[in-house]
Amino acid sequence: MFKRIDSRDSVGSGVTDPSRQKARRPRPRLSRLNRWLQPGVLPPRTVLVIRILLNLVGAAGAALFVQASLRAYLSSHRLIGAAFVAEQTWIVVAYLVRRPARVVSRRLSDWLLAFCGTFAGVLFRPNGAHLHWGLDAGLGIQLVGLVICVWSLSALGRSFGFAAADRGLVRRGPYRVVRHPIYASYVLLQLGYLLQSISVRNALVMLFASSCNVGRALAEERLLTTNGQYDTYRARVRWRVLPGVW
Repeated sequence: MFKRIDSRDSVGSGVTDPSRQKARRPRPRLSRLNRWLQPGVLPPRTVLVIRILLNLVGAAGAALFVQASLRAYLSSHRLIGAAFVAEQTWIVVAYLVRRPARVVSRRLSDWLLAFCGTFAGVLFRPNGAHLHWGLDAGLGIQLVGLVICVWSLSALGRSFGFAAADRGLVRRGPYRVVRHPIYASYVLLQLGYLLQSISVRNALVMLFASSCNVGRALAEERLLTTNGQYDTYRARVRWRVLPGVW
């Protein structure tokens, strides 16, 4: 006769039942904030209110750049100043009309990179060397950056975003050349400013802002891997920001 061994006998004999052992493992405790961030936790109406508030905050931040660009234009009456006012106004509108994201990054680091990459430009100062060749070259580079930025915003339409998110894959316009053309425009705009006002401070600000935008690009690509079409797009468009460089 064979003795039947059940789960109670296993425990009593010192043999651990794997199913029971797995059941005893404590679940990781989530903070209250992390629990709120889990999908489906907040009511849809609350999510809508939060989304509207975030859009308004983004639009308000962009409006500060509009105000600064307008002051610069009124003091210099340079045509490029008016172009900057129009570009920043476009961004204000883009924040207000953008479509809801399918997926949004919940990493604090991704949001910090987006914040620093966007607002680091306020740290630039017009002090430094103003060389004749730098003024001319800087103006030309900024014009190219401005054209690329407006072209990219036009291609994005309502898919404009701040932190890493998936609002639909855009493959038209400059997105056929590089995967992150807006960040390419930021590099050109800031390089143009640096050439017009050459200083160690401005060089460090540009290095910091560009590093943050590199981090933003990598964060966006990590999130967009959840989009089934992104691998095909990435294989077809090789460069991220600057063709032939990165």
